[in-house]
Amino acid sequence: MTNPEEYLQMSGIQHFSFCRRQWALAYLEQQWAENLLTAEGRLEHTRCHEEGSEKRGELLTVRGMRVISHRLRLSGACDVVEFRASKEGVPLQGREGLWQPMPVEYKHGHSKETDADRLQLCAQAMALEEMLLCHIPQAALFYMETHRRETVELTEELRKATQKAADEMNLYFERGYTPKVKPGKHCNACSLKDLCLPRLCRKADPRAYIQEHILENNPFASQEDTV
Repeated sequence: MTNPEEYLQMSGIQHFSFCRRQWALAYLEQQWAENLLTAEGRLEHTRCHEEGSEKRGELLTVRGMRVISHRLRLSGACDVVEFRASKEGVPLQGREGLWQPMPVEYKHGHSKETDADRLQLCAQAMALEEMLLCHIPQAALFYMETHRRETVELTEELRKATQKAADEMNLYFERGYTPKVKPGKHCNACSLKDLCLPRLCRKADPRAYIQEHILENNPFASQEDTV
């Protein structure tokens, strides 16, 4: 994909990191199902993505800011971008002075051990860096359940992981590839569990299936004949 209008959704990188199959079912096959957690998260993000800005002293808050990264081939919208007055910042159209940007992503629930949320946040920061020609050392995640803000250091390691995930997403999309299921504890919280059928896929045995149908079609065949 070379047309920016066809870039993948930036929010998908969080789903891709959580489960590549979940991402493929939702973004490749256009299958989606909501549960309580996804419905609550969607409503919360609807409020966050109401475009607008407000300025309080040396802090400028912009909501629903559209971003795009040609390097990652991803596009999307930041929940919030905070611009703080700083000598190391960048100029903004219609604003006096220099401003240092920092994306803030709002998430339902609480902080997680995996980097799924951090990868999405890092992708937003990398897109802002491309657009504004600046460097963003930190970003933040705000978790609705705990009402706590988590500062995320945008390390080189996290940036490389973000680039790797974005490259894989684009490759999967170009190939139209849906990965096989890898059942785990994360399946219980997935809204696509009934579409993915992880238990059924895990128990499926192609050899046993073939043997069973050979016996059905040929009552004179024995188990040894089908092995």
